[in-house]
Amino acid sequence: MHPVERLRHLARAGAVEHRVLVRESVPALAALVRDSGALVLSCRRLLQHHPGSGPLAWLCARILCGEDPRSEAWRCAGEIDDDATAEYLASELPEVARVVVLGWPEVSVAALARRGDVSSLIVEVNGGEGAELAYQLQGIDLDAAEVAEAGTAAAVRSADLVVLEAAALGPDAFVAVSGSYAAAAVARYAGVPVWLVAGVGRALPPGLWAGMARRLERPEPWMSTDEIVPLDLVDVVVRPTGRMSGAVPPDCPDAPELR
Repeated sequence: MHPVERLRHLARAGAVEHRVLVRESVPALAALVRDSGALVLSCRRLLQHHPGSGPLAWLCARILCGEDPRSEAWRCAGEIDDDATAEYLASELPEVARVVVLGWPEVSVAALARRGDVSSLIVEVNGGEGAELAYQLQGIDLDAAEVAEAGTAAAVRSADLVVLEAAALGPDAFVAVSGSYAAAAVARYAGVPVWLVAGVGRALPPGLWAGMARRLERPEPWMSTDEIVPLDLVDVVVRPTGRMSGAVPPDCPDAPELR
């Protein structure tokens, strides 16, 4: 498939895991590095169609700012494949804890599957993701239950920990599945800790973050599948290097072409 046609296919794709989106974009973008105009245009189109994907913005910024763009693209593919965030999260989760997650958090799922002593309350969002995850975890003999979105507050109040997952992380806020803001706000009121999982490629510099926030603006934000949540509702950030608190350094340069 021609690189441009491959990118058009990716741009038209619906909900795709961030890791898959990066892996599928790498060969097509790497094939365009000799045509800087086509490369920039392709990156912009991808971000326009996947406005909340931090890893995709990270990939594009690394390629556009790299001294050897083709090699940089393949390094990104390797880094996202080797993401150790799930391993750190699995090792840090409290013993015998009841944990609330929303939908199908792609990094956190692997951590939950490693911890047989943790019970999961999975809030249903985006039409069936929570039910499917609960079914999959139950299939490997883990304690997991689906929670209707209307039961979010009750689930959070009964939990030991809320684990949210960032699709992108900015200086003072993050992008997560819709419902995350409500869950974090209830947790803060109820005194339940909130952990934010931010895997490889999620932390963006100020310029890229501002551009992403603009692309995510909607006239009817209550209809969106993603939302921006203030970072001050989070107690701990879990990154590929482990737990962090305070400012999180960005994972990529602040490419002006992508703002």
